[in-house]
This record gives sequence, structure tokens and C-alpha cells, in this order.
Amino acid sequence: MGTNPARHGLPWRVIDVPLSVLDLAPVAAGSSAGEALRHTTELARRTEELGYHRFWVAEHHNMPGIASSAPAVLLAHLAAATSTIRLGSGGVMLPNHAPLVVAEQFGTLEALHPGRIDLGIGRAPGTDQVTALALRRTMEGLSAEGFPRELADLMNYFSGEESGPITATPGRGLQPAVWLLGSSGFSAQLAGMLGLPFSFAHHFSAQNTLPALTLYRQSFRPSRWLDEPYAMVAVNAVCADTDERAEWLAAPAGLSFLKLRSGRPGPLPTPEEAAAYPYTEVEREFVLQRREGQAMGSPETVRRQLGDLLERTGANELMLTTLVYDVEDRVRSYELIAEQVVGGLRRDA
Repeated sequence: MGTNPARHGLPWRVIDVPLSVLDLAPVAAGSSAGEALRHTTELARRTEELGYHRFWVAEHHNMPGIASSAPAVLLAHLAAATSTIRLGSGGVMLPNHAPLVVAEQFGTLEALHPGRIDLGIGRAPGTDQVTALALRRTMEGLSAEGFPRELADLMNYFSGEESGPITATPGRGLQPAVWLLGSSGFSAQLAGMLGLPFSFAHHFSAQNTLPALTLYRQSFRPSRWLDEPYAMVAVNAVCADTDERAEWLAAPAGLSFLKLRSGRPGPLPTPEEAAAYPYTEVEREFVLQRREGQAMGSPETVRRQLGDLLERTGANELMLTTLVYDVEDRVRSYELIAEQVVGGLRRDA
């Protein structure tokens, strides 16, 4: 995985850290889940060609606009469709699953594709409580207090230590690279104490980014996995030929999140629908706040914004997530960033 030290206070004139991809398999208005998954496969192949370091998919449930509800299944398909890019979950939401099931699923992936699999683990259910209960069928394990115990059980299944009479097969001796994900300080501190790499969800919790990364680094203890902290920051990124075009493409994601927060989730709207939506002042402010600290615009604008983010966070890696209506625009955004923002990613990450 590497142990690059966190970089602080440097003049980020160039983006010289690995860039990765987080995808939600968005279901666009007028399309289907099948089309969304095929588009995600197309994107994984293209970002591999461009030299992106890893490609993660996120677990969400009861959301009509997101098709990545079964990360392990989707990752198996993506691994068969690619050959070099690292693949992982961003993340598997551990409260939704028995640790043994996760160990067996990701042990299987690691056995089939050794050295290419990341297991990013989240503490939140990634859905509403009714859906979370339907997934787990019990309230046990759904509380934040139970997360460290569930995580310890999962790690024990991979190592074979303290797993009692149960052997995870595949699983034991087949541990993928384990990451903790978070949007607050809880997982940041736990990742530091366990000596695990940490990925922060700057794309929807920008105000907590710096405090969480500080806590992670202060809490870090060297482990069998890392000698030094390794922090990745996930950021919304929409790159187009002009700032105006990027703004147009980014608008559906803002409207989609607004609808989700107001209890009206649905497919990803078209740019035309987003432009015509009658926002109240409060709604418009909500959307604008969500975009603060993200990277949206022409290649020059995105280069400046990503450089700014690196300078403020000292991140070892950036993970870009691009939620736009049309898959061609999604692919083009990653192409522009690879070719014009960083001057070509085709290198050893």
C-alpha cells in the first residue's frame, strides 16, 4: 500500500499524489439499473486505461438513483472486466452485514484477484433505519457502539486469530487491504489506533475534513499494515472544457441530494430538470454549501481546487467522485483530469 508521509504546507503547483475513483453506479432519469451498471463497467475500464490508481464502489440501499447496493457482486464483475486497477468498496457498511459474510465475500475476491482488492469499511448503515433492519434482521450490530467489536470479529476471521471454531473459507489468510471510512472523528480515531489507512468523505462532510484528519494522525500507531498514517480524501470532481459547462453538468447532483435529504429520493435528474427546478432561497443555499471545497470547473479551475485541497489536508491520495447525468460526460471529466489537470496519469502510482 505504501507509507507516504502526509505533506503539509507545500506549494501544490502540480498534483503529484495518486488519484482514484469512487463510483455510485448512478441511475439516470429515463434509464435502468442495468444501464447504470454497464456504464460503471465502462468507466472502470477507461479509468484503468488512463492510469487511475483504484476504483471503488459505494454501498447504498433504498435509493432509486444508486445501483451499487451489492459491492462484492459488482466488484467481482469489475475485476473480471479489468486487469490492473485496484478495486474496492467505498465502502461496505459493516452494520448491515454479519462480519463472517463480509470475510467470506472479500476473501473470495482476494483469492480470485490477489493483490487487487480493497475492503473499505464504513460505520453508518448507508440507508434509513427501516432498511437497515431489513438487511440485518436484528438491531444487534446496528449501533455505533457495536462497530469496534464487529470490526475486530471481521479482522479475526481474516487472520484466523480468536475466531473460535469458525474458519472463514475463503477468508482466512486472504485479507484484502482494509481501510476505514468516515465523515467524522470516530472512524478517524479508530483507524489511527489500529494503524489502518483512512479515507475521509470530504464530498459530503467538508466541514469535518481537517479535524478528522488531525485526529487520525494524532491517534496513529504503527501496525503490521502501516508505519505511518496514510490518508485519502474523497472529493466531488466535475471537469469540463469550461467552468460554465461544468456548472451545468454538476447541477443534477445537487438537486438529487436535495431531494434525498427532503425524503424524495429518485433517479439522477437531467441538467435541464435541475436548471428548471424552482429552488427556494433555503434550498439554493443548501446546494451551494454542499459544493464548498469541491472541484468543479475547467481543467485550470479543477487543478487549482485540487491543489488547494491537497495543501490544506496533506492527503496522500485523492479519490474523485463524479456524479453527472450522461456517462460520456462522466468519462470525459476523468479524461480531462488525467490529461490536462495532472498532465497524464500513466505512471506507477
